[in-house]
Amino acid sequence: MQKQVKAAPTVVYPESDGKPMAESDRHRKLMVDFILMLEDHFKDVNDVYISGNLLMYYEEGNIYKSVFPDVFVVFGVSKKDRRTYRTWEEGHTPDFVLEVASPSTYNKDITDKKELYASVLGVREYYIYDPYGEVYPHFQGYRLVDGVYEAIEFVAGRLSSVVLGLELGERDGILSLYDTSRSGWISPPKERITDAETRASQAEARAENAEAELAKALAALKRLQEKTDDN
Repeated sequence: MQKQVKAAPTVVYPESDGKPMAESDRHRKLMVDFILMLEDHFKDVNDVYISGNLLMYYEEGNIYKSVFPDVFVVFGVSKKDRRTYRTWEEGHTPDFVLEVASPSTYNKDITDKKELYASVLGVREYYIYDPYGEVYPHFQGYRLVDGVYEAIEFVAGRLSSVVLGLELGERDGILSLYDTSRSGWISPPKERITDAETRASQAEARAENAEAELAKALAALKRLQEKTDDN
């Protein structure tokens, strides 16, 4: 009798964790503006990918090994649109991450995520910013040195990003980007703001059903695994 070849279960990687894009309008606006500013600044660079609020998986076959950076930049990969970011397929982890913090997320941002970005993903620079100033310090940055994050010192009220070639600082009380080569602040391209806000609203709407979809995917994966074990 011919031995039956068992098929490996197909892993379904959910595209959302079921949580809203941002805690408040100010958080969402900062995330959208930052992504737009970075996209515009690097528009002529082909191998840089800029995104945010996108599920990132960092262990093949394990849907629980994921993180949801608010804003991230990866050098060495194409600009193509992605539904999720899978590090083993891309061959690159983020070089820059910004987390837009709040009192409810800060503890995780400064502990679990900081450790993950440093020791697992090797993110070269990591920034945390609370737009409401409800946590202390509300703005901080770290640079990876020999596998450990070291605090970036403020110079003239700004933090210099070696990765981006820009400086991060507050402009009129909100985080922005400063281009030292032009001695001026970078502003989001106005013609793209409306479209970006529309996409953000659509993402919020999709997130309302994402929790059920995630539960469904996990249940399907469990059934496939049980079926394989039975065989």
